[in-house]
Amino acid sequence: MRGLVMSVFVLTFLVVLSKTTDTVNIAATVSLDSINGKVATIAMKGAVDDINSDPNILPGKRPSLFVHDAKKSVYQSLISALKFLEDDIVAVIGPFSSMAAHVLANKLHVPFLSCLALDPSLSPLQYPYFIQTAPNDLYQMTAIAEMARYFGYREVIAIYSDSDQFRNSTYTLADQLWDKRCKLSYKAPLPPDSLSPQDVHNALVNVRSKESPVVIVHTYPNAGLLIMEAAKRFGMMNKGYVWIASTWLSNIVDSTGISSKDAWVLQGVLTLRPHVPDSGKKQEFEKRWRSLSNGSIGLNPYGLYSYDTVWMIARALDKFFKEGGSISFSNYSRVLGLKGTKGLSFSALGIFDGGKQLLTNLLQTNMSGLTGPVSFTPDRSMINPSFDIINMVGNQARVLGYWSNHSGLSGQSPETLYAKLSNRSSSNRHLRSVVWPGNTTKKPRGWEFSNNGRQLRIGVPLIECFRETVTQVNGSRQIHGFSVDVFLAALKLIPYPVPYEYVTFRDGHQNPNYTEFVNKVANEEFDAAIGDIAIITKRTRVVDFTLPYIKSGLVVVVPINKRGSRAWDFLRPFTPLMWAVTTSFFIITGGVLWILEHERNQEFGGPLKKQLFTIFWFTSSTLFFAQRENTVSALGRMVLLIWLYIVLTITSSYTANLTSILTVQQLSSPIRGIDSLISTNERIGFQVGSFSENYMIEELNIPKSRLMALGSLQEYAEKLETGIVAAIVDERPYIDLFLSTNCGFQVVGEEFTANGWGFAFPRDSPLAVDMSTAILTLSGNGELEKIQDYWLERKTCDPGESEQIQLQGLGGLFLILRVACALVLLIYFGKTFREFRKHHSNLQIGSHSLRLFLSFVDEKKEVSKNRLKREREMSISHVRRRS
Repeated sequence: MRGLVMSVFVLTFLVVLSKTTDTVNIAATVSLDSINGKVATIAMKGAVDDINSDPNILPGKRPSLFVHDAKKSVYQSLISALKFLEDDIVAVIGPFSSMAAHVLANKLHVPFLSCLALDPSLSPLQYPYFIQTAPNDLYQMTAIAEMARYFGYREVIAIYSDSDQFRNSTYTLADQLWDKRCKLSYKAPLPPDSLSPQDVHNALVNVRSKESPVVIVHTYPNAGLLIMEAAKRFGMMNKGYVWIASTWLSNIVDSTGISSKDAWVLQGVLTLRPHVPDSGKKQEFEKRWRSLSNGSIGLNPYGLYSYDTVWMIARALDKFFKEGGSISFSNYSRVLGLKGTKGLSFSALGIFDGGKQLLTNLLQTNMSGLTGPVSFTPDRSMINPSFDIINMVGNQARVLGYWSNHSGLSGQSPETLYAKLSNRSSSNRHLRSVVWPGNTTKKPRGWEFSNNGRQLRIGVPLIECFRETVTQVNGSRQIHGFSVDVFLAALKLIPYPVPYEYVTFRDGHQNPNYTEFVNKVANEEFDAAIGDIAIITKRTRVVDFTLPYIKSGLVVVVPINKRGSRAWDFLRPFTPLMWAVTTSFFIITGGVLWILEHERNQEFGGPLKKQLFTIFWFTSSTLFFAQRENTVSALGRMVLLIWLYIVLTITSSYTANLTSILTVQQLSSPIRGIDSLISTNERIGFQVGSFSENYMIEELNIPKSRLMALGSLQEYAEKLETGIVAAIVDERPYIDLFLSTNCGFQVVGEEFTANGWGFAFPRDSPLAVDMSTAILTLSGNGELEKIQDYWLERKTCDPGESEQIQLQGLGGLFLILRVACALVLLIYFGKTFREFRKHHSNLQIGSHSLRLFLSFVDEKKEVSKNRLKREREMSISHVRRRS
């Protein structure tokens, strides 16, 4: 049945050129009750007149145009076009829609040319004898997608007529938006025929319930105006909305003008117009247009394309005849024997023998027409497709800029940029300022929360381990915690209300699986997810995250040995051998200096007992650089210099080691970081539900058998203390909370991942961008740090306690001092008492003897002072005599 319909339609516009006639008949099928149909008809007739008046084109031939009214219906076209059966037709201009183009047959080798059926799905491979003579909707949809990206809109809605051309163009728009990181979030199809106000009402109700107020309208002119008028009544042409109309609106502006009523409705709407560069030919034709149209309708770009299409056929036929071509047909076997009705004869159909050559001539067109240079690319598209970007302000159409396949969006005309090397530079991409719906120059945000009463479902994970991040208040629906406070603080900075409700994930008695939690956002079970969600690569593939609000790299924590201080810790900096060698060098160095100094230096002279004491005292006092004896020999000074440097090194090393021993806690395991942990065969603990398990298995190649899931802080401490796990790997904020109440453990090594916590939103969610901006603001003004300090920096352990030096660590040193003091005093008083007994040998012990002993000590003290004074005077006198 479809083949029969196809054959009948093709038969209507068959090209048949008689060898004996000078008339070349051209058929055209348009919808005369449409704007483009009226304009195209007038333009094509004007082109035929110009060709017939030009002796240089088709000499001896006279083109004749037969126009068929398609009445916007393929079925009506087939029926009413049967009158062309007996006419000799040389070429077909049309059809008016892609639906009709799909019916056209290629079997008869008849070229069809159309500047109105611009369906981007009409492939040259599938329809080789169909040529689009205006930029098809692939380029218009690409221009609209680039406009959406230019203004920063991530989601758009399309309202379109549900016919082949508009439907396929809308699919193309979705593809182009996707390529530019945008998306077509909703499609609202309308009946292509008999569109009722109720249809428009239902479509707008659905559109208004969506979150994206950026609406693309791709339909027929009458339907487009009906949609805009209804949108005005719905309050959808006010501030906050963005409306972009395809070329139907510019066609109305150019051909019929905008009434005051329509101008009020269309205020702020953006639209496109096929760009036609100015030229002398174009200006001359525009002057002729009023006489050609009798003032009935204005000229639009599709009229210019229609004019050029007729000239393309004429030039192709001219070349065809000059190359010796002739018109002949072969029988089409598939329709032989078919009986017509009412005098119709299907057997008259035949295959055009010269159709392939005529098609080749058409595709090789290279001329200068009213629309500028006219030729085709290898994929049979028109060269230099471009559009004007128009803004409706009042009843005026303001040109904001241009789009072309050559240069993209630009404030300069495409022909100006063709010769430039850098056609897509950022300096060329600025459009002029826009007046948006609501008569405002402030760019709409591009999305709104739906007004259907539904609040955003914010997923929050209830966890067992670390309730400081997210927790539910007992007996209520209130959610508190660090992550919740950050979320609420960020919401306060967003300049619009965000209705929301919390939806808990899991019951809080066990840790949830965070990958499953994030997937619920991707599957639209949640509108967002907040909490301690680590931003990892696998999760970013399914959702969009905000900027991290806290760093959360993985770290290793191990138990520490709180070693008690010992009385002899001050001896530990040096080994016994080091003590023995150091002591021996004290004596050796003192002996060497005595040998070098005692002959010339009086301070190293005197009795043997004094000289031995001087040797020991001099080298010992160098420990504190407190030696009083001077060295006079050059060799002695050289030895002393070297010895002082050695003493400095020894004392510095001793001080450093002793400080470390007395203040630094010693690890009870050999693990010093993630590398040493991997090299062992010890068990490793991790938090249930954390990404650390997969990371250690997939990235660090740690066998799963070595891993142990832990579900609470108590388990962390128990497993580490008992040695069931040698270490725990978890995120830094969790470990900080754990260590704040467990001082017997310590982080070793550095963080070995660079993760952070963020809030998860569906892909391309504009709220994610606004929340990221708010988080940046919180970080800049210090509010984020305050929230973090309140929830995560509460310490119950005193980290400085282990750094204090305990008395026990120096007990041995104090013991030596006590023993030395007691021994010296015992010797002193023993010696004094012996001398006292010599002077008072017959004295009886009693209270009187004690007073007498004390008086003896005072007398001895005075004698000692006088003796020292005489020795000092004698020493001075001796020095003076020598000098």
